[in-house]
Amino acid sequence: MKIPKRIIQTGKSFDLSPFSKAAVSNIRLLTPDFEYLFYTDLQVQEFIEKKFPEYLQVFQSFRYPIQRYDFFRYLAIYHLGGFYFDLDVFLSSRIVDLLEFSCVFPFEELTISTFLRKACGIDWEIGNYAFGAVAGHPFIEKIIHNCVRAQREADWVQLMMASIPRLFREEFIVLNTTGPGLVTRTLAENPEVAKQVKVLFPPNVLESKNWHCFGEFGVHLQAGGWRKHKNLAYRLLARNWELWKRKKLLEDSIKLGKSRSPNFIRKNTAANINRDLDRASDY
Repeated sequence: MKIPKRIIQTGKSFDLSPFSKAAVSNIRLLTPDFEYLFYTDLQVQEFIEKKFPEYLQVFQSFRYPIQRYDFFRYLAIYHLGGFYFDLDVFLSSRIVDLLEFSCVFPFEELTISTFLRKACGIDWEIGNYAFGAVAGHPFIEKIIHNCVRAQREADWVQLMMASIPRLFREEFIVLNTTGPGLVTRTLAENPEVAKQVKVLFPPNVLESKNWHCFGEFGVHLQAGGWRKHKNLAYRLLARNWELWKRKKLLEDSIKLGKSRSPNFIRKNTAANINRDLDRASDY
């Protein structure tokens, strides 16, 4: 099965900022023969009520609006098939070459997650700002199930949060319950399904200039409108902690070389995941 020619995007309303309008125009110009669907907040709610009433309670229970947007994008692609793009993603070329795959996700960045590195055996993450899949794809289904699990099992989420200082955990709650952290964990813990996912790795994952790109097809500008505005002192402290953490972990990533493949998830994860789950909670 191949990904259908369909683009899905969402926003609070049709009254978009000039920046978001430019992003929409860019994508529509480079996908002229694709069906285009845009969902407002009201339409997202109606979609969940009509197509996935069994998830309505979970949808309404999310603490942050961005979690609801995340959850919706997985449900929409699972139900309809096609490509989802955030409103800060710009394409540089047509994406017709990606239609031959059944599921496509972008490489995000080298991870600072101790759980992913120690328990799952991978030092990278995939993004959820842009992805595509056929309707009913098993990987998207696994992501949906894990979003639900993250709402119901605090201890399961805690494994991903344990190595993050409490001062900075608020933002990581989103990342690890509906965002890239959860999506990457789902990939790592399901090696058989991971074989059906095309990850758009750059030639050199060690170069940060290659991060947050939709392969060779576009770029994520990381507008980050969902993040809470913090004071300058907090932002500087959080930034310095993350830079320190990345520098500390870079040596381990350099030893693995500049290329990555999801194929090694199977040997690193299947053999070690159960043994390392408890150990990861100690970091």
